[in-house]
Amino acid sequence: MMRRFLETRAPAATVLIRIVVGAVFLTEGIQKFLYPADLGAGRFAKIGIPSPDVMGPFVGGVEIVCGALVIIGLLTRLASLALLIDITVAIVSTKIPILLGAGFWGFSLTKLPRYGFLSMMHEARTDLAMWFCLLFLIIVGAGKTWSLDSKLASSDAAPAPRR
Repeated sequence: MMRRFLETRAPAATVLIRIVVGAVFLTEGIQKFLYPADLGAGRFAKIGIPSPDVMGPFVGGVEIVCGALVIIGLLTRLASLALLIDITVAIVSTKIPILLGAGFWGFSLTKLPRYGFLSMMHEARTDLAMWFCLLFLIIVGAGKTWSLDSKLASSDAAPAPRR
C-alpha cells in the first residue's frame, strides 16, 4: 500500500516543480517566524484568522516542514495535500474578499485601489500557481529524479532475500 502512495511515473522535469513549490512554502514559513507582526500572527489577526497566536506559528511550521519534504521528494503527495489545504485557506481568507469587495466569513478586506475579478486574479496569481502545482504533485507524485519517494518505492518493491 505504501509503495503505491510513493511510486511515480512523473517526468524527470517534475523536480523543477518540486523545487519551486517547496522553496516558496519553505521561505514563506520561515518568514512567518522572522516577521510575525507582518507575516505571521499579526497578519493573521488583521485578516480575521481565529487564534492568530496559535495559527501563525502552526501554519509557518507546516509550510517549513512540508516545503522541505516537497523539495527532497519525501512523502510528496501527503506534504502537497497539507500545503494545498494551507493555500486554499489563504485564497478563501484573502482573495475572496477582494473578489467580493467586502469582508467574507469574518475575513477582512485588504485596502486596495480596486476590487473585483481582475484585482482578485492579480493578487491571487502566485496562490493560484501554487494551488495547481500542488494538485499536479498530488496527482503524479514526486517523479523519479532526486526523489526519496521514488527510492523508497523501488526499495520496497525489491524482493526480500531468500533464506
